[in-house]
Amino acid sequence: MTGRLASVNLGGVTEAQWAGDASGRTGIDKRPVDVAVLLSTDGVAGDFIGERAHHGGPDQAVYAYAEEDAAWWAAELGRSVRPGGFGENLTTYAVDVTGAVVGERWAVGSALLQVTKPRTPCTTFAGFWGVPDLIKRFTARAMPGAYLRVLRAGEVGAGDPVEVVDRPAHGVTIGEVFRALSLEPELLPRLLDVPELPDAVREKALCRIAGRC
Repeated sequence: MTGRLASVNLGGVTEAQWAGDASGRTGIDKRPVDVAVLLSTDGVAGDFIGERAHHGGPDQAVYAYAEEDAAWWAAELGRSVRPGGFGENLTTYAVDVTGAVVGERWAVGSALLQVTKPRTPCTTFAGFWGVPDLIKRFTARAMPGAYLRVLRAGEVGAGDPVEVVDRPAHGVTIGEVFRALSLEPELLPRLLDVPELPDAVREKALCRIAGRC
């Protein structure tokens, strides 16, 4: 079954004490839009990014989160979680985001995307949700969503199919990378066999394998 986009979400400027940026501004509060949106190597047109030291850039141009995983959190917290509630640009349906292989390519609308790395939970996320122990709980759940590169710029919109057009043979998934970096350090050597992994993630893995950090 081919998955699809349940929604495309954009964030405006939110000013809050819990925002991670020194200016106190964040774009984590993303809302669905009913028009096609341009994805490019620079990111998502019309989407605000506050803390560019940790967000944005070619390896984190687009963030995707699965509607099914959002439903789990809604049940866990006993409250609704709307599309964009994780700060994601793309809310997917019937797409195994956690099981996506790093480097696999998605054809979505007229864009071509490549899975790069999992999302790392931050204090801004916890503050946005008002759940003080969210980082710990999000890490334990290990369903982090995936960042994507934009290999071919194009427009995407709600309802567009998400088709996996290429999947690397190494088999290392978003979930495995997340667990290696946060829960299961014995998995770290596996990350070194992934050529599509961003350099910053590879360097972190090497540092931890060597016991330097």
